[in-house]
Amino acid sequence: MAGLKSRTIEELKGLYEFKLSPQEFISEALVGEMARLTEVTGKEISIFLSRSGRVLDVSVGTDKSVKLPYMRVRRGSAGVSGIRALHTHPGGSPMLSSVDVGSLLSSRFDAMAAIAVKEGKATAMCVGFIGEKLDQARITGPFRPGRIPQQALMHEIAAVTERIQQLVRLHETEDAPERAVLVGLNAPQESMEELARLAETAGAQVVGSLTQNRDRDRAYYVGKGKAQELSLQMSALDADIVITNDELSPLETRNLEETLGVKIVDRTMLILDIFAAHARTREGRLQVELAQLQYTLPRLAGEGVSLSRLGGGIGTRGPGEKKIEIDRRRIRRRIFELQQELGKVAEQRELRRTARRENDVKEVALVGYTNAGKSSLLNALTDAEVRAEDKLFATLDPVTRRVELPDIGEIVFTDTVGFIEKLPHDLVSAFRSTLEEAARADLLLLVTDASSPTAGRQMEVVRELLSSLHTDETPKILVMNKTDRLEEQPEAGKDTVYISAKTGEGLETLLTLVAEKLAPQFMTYRGTLGYDRGDLLALVNRSGKDVFLDYRPDGVYIEARLPVEVIRKLGA
Repeated sequence: MAGLKSRTIEELKGLYEFKLSPQEFISEALVGEMARLTEVTGKEISIFLSRSGRVLDVSVGTDKSVKLPYMRVRRGSAGVSGIRALHTHPGGSPMLSSVDVGSLLSSRFDAMAAIAVKEGKATAMCVGFIGEKLDQARITGPFRPGRIPQQALMHEIAAVTERIQQLVRLHETEDAPERAVLVGLNAPQESMEELARLAETAGAQVVGSLTQNRDRDRAYYVGKGKAQELSLQMSALDADIVITNDELSPLETRNLEETLGVKIVDRTMLILDIFAAHARTREGRLQVELAQLQYTLPRLAGEGVSLSRLGGGIGTRGPGEKKIEIDRRRIRRRIFELQQELGKVAEQRELRRTARRENDVKEVALVGYTNAGKSSLLNALTDAEVRAEDKLFATLDPVTRRVELPDIGEIVFTDTVGFIEKLPHDLVSAFRSTLEEAARADLLLLVTDASSPTAGRQMEVVRELLSSLHTDETPKILVMNKTDRLEEQPEAGKDTVYISAKTGEGLETLLTLVAEKLAPQFMTYRGTLGYDRGDLLALVNRSGKDVFLDYRPDGVYIEARLPVEVIRKLGA
């Protein structure tokens, strides 16, 4: 009520004094007073009435809209809310707007009424009720203020109550998805489309989208005015949740929740939720839990000294320890425990890598943007039977499979977690040991969706993240996947191959190029090994070419063409 005179505020408070009988929908006197105050303020006025006829809330909006504070707080889970909402339209029509209808449906009000006001007097009123389906409305009227069918409208509320209870019982076994509105700041269309795919992967139904081009508002993300506009859009679309395209600060999240009255989920929280749903192995679950706790810790909100831990006796006086401090300590302790457990997992992974290196087993890591087809490619190359779906982050846990290549011997292919733009730092930190599979590999296959219009930008994201893992010197092959979706296949450049993991096209060419990249560089070696180094002698016989051995008193003289890696070991 900012900007209103104190006398006007007192008159508005006087609306709480009105008391209707259970048979009255709204009295002529209350309609007249709402119309008079609408003319005085020049703004819309809304009131909320209980079934007993008591005024529960009075709100003042602008000349075009009014906020409905009970919109989502009092929604009935088993039927209608038991509240009817009435508001004025200054100098306007009595017809209900799309926002009015959306509010009626989303909050399951008993009824929603709009009162047209002209020159301080009410001219007409329309009333909306939920129709034969939960997503349909039925509008009656317009009625003249002196001829409102009170009993008929109250009878309709009773009929709606019974009808909605039956509809809810029919739908209560259905697991309806959350209805989400996407919000982006300076976000291109491709980024919002990716956010929509993330939301759908998490199980939400995207019903709307809003973008704003401006400098970031550190209090409301998209600005207070845009947030209020979004509140009306949420009502019209009957949305349950807002998903932002950027990570929000605790202040931004709190302010948006207060303005919109719904749950706010930022991009980081959304990706963490998807990871939590798709993690299958113990290591994957540990990594996701660590990332979630690291994200949650700075966002804990307490409730002041009311949550202090108090005791009696000497030494326990004072405010005590707040619950939020206890929660923070518990989270820090759990983060430490998870880091210790993941450290052990990383040691085990390093032991396996060491064993492969000692046996000269080459490792090829499949890296790329999420949903580029890495798991499908691994299945096509190795019959790995890894779950592959047309979803973002369908697989998280690294999978390693062995393959025998001519002239190379046994190599292993490892599928790694997919990358994405704005990948949360907490996830990168938590999945460090998994990402090291790419950092330690002998060869990287950069798998890209060739059919994606944003393939170039996706590769930039992948290369930036790989650079942060210090893989600039690692040999790479650019694998352009999903060529079955292309009308015309471009000509492959150096270290680039076009394939279709789905049809098998180009896989032989890819394996040939992999063999060329992994083929050892041979050099001529001449030297003597002591008789106590039978392990190295076996390595020479296994990996050398044109091997000549001469057993002499001081050891075994060797002349052979050997891989450079083997020669290094012999020199050591």
